[in-house]
Amino acid sequence: MATPAEGGRPQVWFTSPGFARLLSNKNRALLALIAETRPESLHELADRSGRTPGNLSRTLRTMERYGLVRLHRGSRGMVRPEVAYRDVQLQMTLG
Repeated sequence: MATPAEGGRPQVWFTSPGFARLLSNKNRALLALIAETRPESLHELADRSGRTPGNLSRTLRTMERYGLVRLHRGSRGMVRPEVAYRDVQLQMTLG
């Protein structure tokens, strides 16, 4: 769930350990690749990342739900991914 915080920055709460998968090394590398190369489509991103379009689509839809990426739908049904933020911080309270 994402909500606005002070300064207009969204805050996201994870209610399960799924954040570990969402922010895995592989997915953080994917976010960096999107930010650096600005692919025009999922197929272009698949070629650059070595991941299948289906896998990317599922991963990016999940990231979109948490506000980490934006998926822009263009002409001919093409989807262009964009990283929403250049900086993400994780704050945890234990105990």
